[in-house]
Amino acid sequence: MSSEREAAPEIAPRRTVKLILEYDGTDFRGWQRQSEDRTVQQTLEEALAAQLSEKVSVVGAGRTDSGVHAAGQVASFRTTCTIPPEGIAFGTNSRLPRDVAVLSAADVPPDFHAQRSATRKHYRYSILNRRVRSPLAGRTALEVAAPLDDARMVEAAAHLIGRHDYTSFRNAGSVETSPVRTVSRLDITRSGEYLAIDVEGDGFLYKMVRNLVGTLMMVGVGKLTPVEAGWILEQRDRRRAGPAAPAHGLCLVEVSY
Repeated sequence: MSSEREAAPEIAPRRTVKLILEYDGTDFRGWQRQSEDRTVQQTLEEALAAQLSEKVSVVGAGRTDSGVHAAGQVASFRTTCTIPPEGIAFGTNSRLPRDVAVLSAADVPPDFHAQRSATRKHYRYSILNRRVRSPLAGRTALEVAAPLDDARMVEAAAHLIGRHDYTSFRNAGSVETSPVRTVSRLDITRSGEYLAIDVEGDGFLYKMVRNLVGTLMMVGVGKLTPVEAGWILEQRDRRRAGPAAPAHGLCLVEVSY
């Protein structure tokens, strides 16, 4: 009998992979995995497990709510697989349903974390401002029949930009310890019948973007003045602000690192 021990099989080192995702959030119960509901995280993890022959835990840059879409959601995971990034993207897409896709995959440094490493997020809220409904746009834009005065909305938005305590725009259930955030951009632009509200910041409280949009729409229909939007911010009282705009008009556009 040989006294030499058989060499132990080599174990591939763990690597960190970054994904950029696009999805239609209509039929998902949000990003975060839940016990029974269909979520983006669960759907993605199952597809990756089939592709990599290994269970992985995926972290998303933002926990988008039920019905919210993404054009540039970022996710990351750790794996020992040796499949090249482009192979991970191609193989995973072949296992994903029609309403979610991996746009790209890349190897990143080991300390990269899709959520904690993010420095800026960009959301866009889309509004179709006309009396007749749209069978095509109804899943991704809020349809508002009443005329919206976008000039007044732009004036109101100027009062909401900067580094502030955004308690007035934070829903109950928020887990963030501090309500202070920096909103670096809050633009309202009209193109024909469509309004786009672009919001960028270093992070957002629970339903904060939708609450900002809901308040701006109240200004747009004349229920609030532009100056009152700034007063609502100063009050630090959620009851003062407008209702949250419906989820389906919101899209996570980009995450910066």
